[in-house]
Amino acid sequence: MRRTLPAATMALLLALTSCTTAGPSGAPNSVPDDMPNASRQDAAQAERTMASLRRVDDLPLYEMTYVGAYDPTAGTDATPSSPFGCSLFVAAGDPARPLFARNFDWDANPALVLRTDPPDGYAAISLVDISYLGVGADPTGDRRLLDAPLLPFDGMNERGLAVGLAADDAATVRADPGKPTVGSVRILRLVLDRAATVDEAVAVFSRHNLDFDGGPALHYLLADATGASAVIEFVDGELRVERGTGSWQALTNVPVAGVSEQRRREDHRYGQIAAALSRAGGVLDATAAHRVLASVRQGHTRWSVTYGLRSGEVRLVTATGGGERHYQLPMS
Repeated sequence: MRRTLPAATMALLLALTSCTTAGPSGAPNSVPDDMPNASRQDAAQAERTMASLRRVDDLPLYEMTYVGAYDPTAGTDATPSSPFGCSLFVAAGDPARPLFARNFDWDANPALVLRTDPPDGYAAISLVDISYLGVGADPTGDRRLLDAPLLPFDGMNERGLAVGLAADDAATVRADPGKPTVGSVRILRLVLDRAATVDEAVAVFSRHNLDFDGGPALHYLLADATGASAVIEFVDGELRVERGTGSWQALTNVPVAGVSEQRRREDHRYGQIAAALSRAGGVLDATAAHRVLASVRQGHTRWSVTYGLRSGEVRLVTATGGGERHYQLPMS
């Protein structure tokens, strides 16, 4: 991802923390100004969620299990988008083992592996850059973590639907006054909660306006347990869907809708991913997929993750090189 927007990033940070007030030192007050606005938990559920937080490596990377309900639409018309994403692909050459893979490239911020199981949506596991909640390097006791479900940067739900994002400088959106507006990262939460297939995920996108203010515009890669995949892009203000037609589909920071494969491969990272997936016929296990991700890692890659779309297996490697972490999402 291009690192050219410090002013926009600062504006985003200010916007996401605008509900807090600073104490004499300039730091946010811990009570009551760190209260979340999306939590619909009772007190016991909130305490269980906070008690589940633990640090697992020196990125720093944390894990947390969210207990109870949240409102994924809280403040959607007022919350600006967040600009992220780098290298993603779907390997679907083996119908029994479709896999979604992703490098997240951005600033050196703490991250969170988040498990959610909302009463009115699908269980999911996702990754969150918690600095965009206004949370610091040590989030212990910071109740703003109860808004962590609102900002998944990639993830997979129990039905095997996975989604991730990447910056797309060419994208533009045009608002439809008859649709609700949500932030361009928040839309991932709505997809994970509500969609079981690529078609259903496309429908979620279609029902909402996206807010790209506060950072670069984005495009998105989707995949499901059948191996179906699609890229969502916004061209001249209109949503475009580029469906996968072969054994793999990839996305970096260049547009793909209506662009020839030869032109896409002029992008260095896209070209390397495409070459590897073509050689493999789109058949990669998690170990091989991580080798492909490693080949396109950058100096600011924060994490590399693979999601087994039928197995529910998640494998995560962070920038600290502390080894591979494994998670298992029970699939329904």
